[in-house]
Amino acid sequence: MKPEHQKYLENYLQQFSHLTPEELELLQSQLSIKEYGQKEFFFESGEVQTTMGYVSKGLLRRYYINDKGKSITTGFVKENEYATDYPAFIRQKPSKYHMECLEPCTIILLSYKDIQQGYEQFKSNERYGRLIAEQVLTIQTDRTESFLFETAEERYLNFVKNHPELLNRVSLTHLSSFLGIERQSLSRIRSKIAKK
Repeated sequence: MKPEHQKYLENYLQQFSHLTPEELELLQSQLSIKEYGQKEFFFESGEVQTTMGYVSKGLLRRYYINDKGKSITTGFVKENEYATDYPAFIRQKPSKYHMECLEPCTIILLSYKDIQQGYEQFKSNERYGRLIAEQVLTIQTDRTESFLFETAEERYLNFVKNHPELLNRVSLTHLSSFLGIERQSLSRIRSKIAKK
């Protein structure tokens, strides 16, 4: 195993300090790590996602293709976040989304089967599933509410405030799609803010 992979696994396991040595050993034995190239897919629409991914390095984009054939960005997954379509994953149903690497990525993998085995063997392992579900649900709810209660400019300003590290890593095309506005509108908003 590459030294940096070992370091990523160690960093990942630090969040499970609540586990007993036996539980930690089981989890550790179930993890694998994989490198993905830029533009490679973690999973694609129509596939059943059989493996949960935790991003140690890199950036992914979650999107779907609408009825007009246009790609609509619904999220970005960066370091220390889970790459998943969680509702489809827990039901083992085909995803409606594509999850594509915008940068070369290193992802820690844990299969659905192994997650279920962990739940059966150790009751406290259910906390793992709850933590993932909470993180994913919070991100999705924040996005939905931003469309209900915020203007395009407010959505952009909140993105800048909450994800400053992504501004230079995400294209304007993907960002405008994520914010639900045309690229020209995003350019206008940016220049208006720059003049303030």
